Amino acid sequence: MILYYAPGGCSLADHIALIETGLPYKLVRVHRGKRTEDGRDFMTINPKGFIPALEMDDGNVLTENLTILVYIAHQAGALLPKVGLDHWRALEATSFMTTELHTNFRPFFHLDPPAEKEKARKLLVKHFATIAEQLGDRPFLVGDRMTIADPYLVVMLMWADKNAIEVPVRLSHYLARMKTIPSVAKAIADEAREAERAPN
Repeated sequence: MILYYAPGGCSLADHIALIETGLPYKLVRVHRGKRTEDGRDFMTINPKGFIPALEMDDGNVLTENLTILVYIAHQAGALLPKVGLDHWRALEATSFMTTELHTNFRPFFHLDPPAEKEKARKLLVKHFATIAEQLGDRPFLVGDRMTIADPYLVVMLMWADKNAIEVPVRLSHYLARMKTIPSVAKAIADEAREAERAPN
């Protein structure tokens, strides 16, 4: 499989999931001009233009982070409980992050006016409080094992830290703990090195 990614972007969630599951993969960086590091037009790979995209072994391409995370989980038989309420809770939490958390970071990555950023900030604080309540005292967001929701939450919390968005202490401790997990630490370190190696 090939993961088309941008260092520090939401594709980091898929990168973590691939390492955690042990599935074989290759990373191909996509630059701001929608060119891949090997010189291809990314729009021919994903006409939507959004990162990430996952090219499967048969050449088909999947897009949308939730779909890619679920595909990785199904391929590996890990990161998503097969049955029971935890299966649906993991999907519910990941969907909430894609629609409510991720979407509200948009003003911070574009030249939106301060009023729009402040509106988004208030919503993000509210939504992170909801996630913290769901986490409770558990080590992971759903149950006692990592699911696809956790790599995504790691990314959202890293973005919150980067943009000085206040999150509950419970989530700060969660992020610190998650960063000690080998798959998370490796993905973050690999992408940090890549970000330093060449301009985006």
